[in-house]
Amino acid sequence: MPDTALSDPFEQARAVADAVLYEGYLLYPYRASAAKNQLRWQFGVLVPPAYADDALGEYTWCQTQLLAEPRPGARLHWRLRFLQAQSRTVETDSADGWHPVPSAEVDGVVHLPFDETVEQSVDLVLTPADLVGAPDHRHTFDIPGSTDTEQLCPSVRVHRERHPLHGELRLHAQLLPGPYGVLRLTATVTNHTEARKGIVGSRQPERASGLDRPEALRHSLIAAHSVFALTAGNFVSLLDPPEWAKTAVQECRNVRTWPVMLGPEGSREVMLSAPVILYDHPVVAPESPGDMFDALEIDELLVLRTLTLTDEEKRQVRATDPRGGALLGRAETLPPEVFERLHGAIRQLRPVPAAEPVDVFGTDRPWWDPGADSSVDPSTDTVVIDGIPVGQGSRVRLHPGGRRSDAQDMFLVDRVATVQAVLLDVDGSTHLAVTLDDDPAADLQILQGRFRYFAPEEVTVVSANERTTAAGAASARSEERA
Repeated sequence: MPDTALSDPFEQARAVADAVLYEGYLLYPYRASAAKNQLRWQFGVLVPPAYADDALGEYTWCQTQLLAEPRPGARLHWRLRFLQAQSRTVETDSADGWHPVPSAEVDGVVHLPFDETVEQSVDLVLTPADLVGAPDHRHTFDIPGSTDTEQLCPSVRVHRERHPLHGELRLHAQLLPGPYGVLRLTATVTNHTEARKGIVGSRQPERASGLDRPEALRHSLIAAHSVFALTAGNFVSLLDPPEWAKTAVQECRNVRTWPVMLGPEGSREVMLSAPVILYDHPVVAPESPGDMFDALEIDELLVLRTLTLTDEEKRQVRATDPRGGALLGRAETLPPEVFERLHGAIRQLRPVPAAEPVDVFGTDRPWWDPGADSSVDPSTDTVVIDGIPVGQGSRVRLHPGGRRSDAQDMFLVDRVATVQAVLLDVDGSTHLAVTLDDDPAADLQILQGRFRYFAPEEVTVVSANERTTAAGAASARSEERA
């Protein structure tokens, strides 16, 4: 008989946990040839020791610390979930045996090499009270490897292979001082898999260990996350703890994990420790028609983009991965009423009491109107540049600085401009609104309020001699035109 006291919370949390499990599994445009699908699985990857490198952000372990308030007789269920990579190779028969090929077509269906995954989990059930004052509880686990060959036709086959994995769960419980009987649980997951160099079709440079990343992933725990459940008692929220627990929460050290409450709002029996940042009691939007492998993105946007794929791209998606093909099928057959729901939803409505309008500036103008604050006036304000007050009507020479990244600035270097306004933003920075003196559309820009903006340090004041010379040149041009 299944232990419903422990299994039910996991089933209730499966939708959210699955979204974490497949986050980033396959990204739009969902085909193997897409650049973003060349470097796969960035979240929750615990690599084998032979590939680990702190400097490159590749680790063999992660740690979760959380606070629990178990009641007498409570049992703790810890379930580690992850994906195990499975390489898929397309092979053709030739005179000297079977050889991998980039692709093969059988009965109009394209088959591509790609790394698939298989869901794996490891369970550990303990009595928290038995852990207090005892050595760390260590539980080693082994996930077997396997090989499988699917014959597509006499000359084409698909070969799948999974490498064995070896890891460890370690749990430590510490009774915190105080009257509440709170335990700090430290749960560590470590990948101890011995990996050695094999044959892979990657162009990435090899590591000192001889492994490249695609091969290392085949010996990794991918998208590793943990779910914790108590049969009797509660966990303490690390995001919104009660006042008495805030100090203990601040002392918790979570490494490459983020623990949050799972289940209905207000429940505290289940926690999810994920490799992505979530809020307490996360839920999958009921409007979502299925997994898009990017749970933090907008489903409507992803569906629309998926529908824009060409027929050849859709063919490549179906050849890449069965899950990608199922996603494409959902997008193409989505009923209009379901698609409409993706545009947005109102979760709740609440009355908002009418508030008395507050006259901050002593005027009925809106707050964003430059004239609302009488303490500033763009037409009369000045800023001191090189000891000279610069304001409306001042002539300056432009020197676009390194803070700007507009390639068009190369055409503005050393151009002379007239200041039309001195503006202050909400951060207290000063900006000069200018028009170019030799721009024949300057009058139109002034009329429409369309200016170029520069910081005071990006301009120098045009000297009196320069102004006289420029005025003479302008007069000469006018006479020449006449």
